[in-house]
Amino acid sequence: MWKKLIIVAGVIGVAAIVAKKVREANEERALWHEATTASEVR
Repeated sequence: MWKKLIIVAGVIGVAAIVAKKVREANEERALWHEATTASEVR
């Protein structure tokens, strides 16, 4: 029983870390896109 809970907690932890990394990568890509395609006149 405890072994299964530890495994599930580990999987959830890894999934959270991966989701955070993906979100950060997407935010950085969006920032670069905005910085490189923004017009000079606003």
